[in-house]
Order: sequence, then C-alpha cells, then structure tokens
Amino acid sequence: MRYLILSDIHSNLEALEKCMAMASGHYDQVLCLGDLVGYGPDPNAVVDALRGLASVTIRGNHDKACAGITDAEDFNPLARAGTLWTRQQLTAANLAWLQDLPPGPCEVAGFELVHGSPRDEDEYLVESHDAPPAFEEATSALVFFGHTHLQGGFVWSPDGNAQPIPCYGLANGSPLTVHIDEGSRYLINPGSVGQPRDRDWRAAFAIFDSDQRLVEYYRASYNLLTTQDKMRRAGLPEPLITRLQFGR
Repeated sequence: MRYLILSDIHSNLEALEKCMAMASGHYDQVLCLGDLVGYGPDPNAVVDALRGLASVTIRGNHDKACAGITDAEDFNPLARAGTLWTRQQLTAANLAWLQDLPPGPCEVAGFELVHGSPRDEDEYLVESHDAPPAFEEATSALVFFGHTHLQGGFVWSPDGNAQPIPCYGLANGSPLTVHIDEGSRYLINPGSVGQPRDRDWRAAFAIFDSDQRLVEYYRASYNLLTTQDKMRRAGLPEPLITRLQFGR
C-alpha cells in the first residue's frame, strides 16, 4: 500500500492542487495530519477537497482554533487574525466537519498519525533533543507528524541516539528516499503543503510505501503569486502574505 501523507495545508489551494498533481498515480490512500485551515485564502475549497480525498484526517491546532474548539489566545497576532478571518469564511458544513475531526494519535495499518507528538497533539518536535520523549510515548516504531512545517523528522537507532533526517535541496518531483529499517524507530514529518518554514517556499509532502518500507519526501513548486493575490484581496495581513515566498 502506498500512502500519500499531507500536513499543514493551511488553506493554500494552489499548493494542495500541485501536490495532488505531482503525486497522481503514485498512491493508494491519502492521510492528513491536520491543520487544513488557517493563514491562507481558501479554507472551504481545501476542506472540501480533503473531505473527498483523505481516508483519515486528524485535527491540528489551527483546525481547533478556526472551528472554535479553542480560543486562539495563545496564537501570535498574525495567526489570530488569520483564524478570525477563517471562522467568518467557513460554511456551516465545513465548520461542523472540522469540529468533529479526531485528535491523534491515530493508528493506521501498524503506524501512527499525530499532529504534533504522540505525547501531546500540540507539542512541537523541532530539535533532536525533543524526540526521545516522543519516541518513548509512541506505541508504533513509525509515527508521522506535522505541526512544525519542517520536512524531515528523526530516527532513533537501537543504541538510543535520535538523529535528524535532513531534507534540503530536493529537486521538484525528485524524491529523497528513506528506508524504514527493522529495529529502528522513526518520527517522519512530510513537511507543510501550504506554509513551509524550512526556508524553502515550495509545497512539501511524503509518500509511504508500506510494502517496500520506504518513505519518499517531495517538494513541488506551485503558483505562489496566485495564492498571495488571493490573500491580498481577502484582506489578510501582509506579513502572512510575504512570508510565503521565503518559506519561514
């Protein structure tokens, strides 16, 4: 089985459509790690698309905030502004769907899906020293997580060392392949579809081949200017618009 793993789409329809086009014909199921909405200009179109595409979707912190489950008081002012705008745009059906999304961890075919961490759905796993407690909490040797918008993740070898998985300089459509070895444990971040923060503006995603035990990391250029133009016409804050082009 080949799983297309998406995370942190953040209402960026152009980025989502480019990822789906690049992955077309190379996956059997779509799994989403949350944060479908927030920041970007197309919350309803993105939710509509994922409702029809994904066999499993778990919630992210922006999904909770935009759906009114949390109050976004812990968000910075720009993220809060995007949240309030998104709340006003969501249809009743999409709002209800977001409210009903389950939290992680979610088990799928022997591996786990989380938004932030197996310990806490809102925890950030950024540095190698963040990883050991998450590995210890996980019930599977393979966990897919998002939230940080940083493509890569961590591998925990039998000797107890957590090492980062670097994913820099990928060419469009040419994947970096990581073999999932027996005896090691993995926290795999597919990266952010719509809001990368690893200084690469291109959309990120991953494909997991459970038969071959391979993870393929991808980057995809999309029509950034169209997304930015939509954001300006929607009246979203300019810093949210300009940051997209820098991937941070």
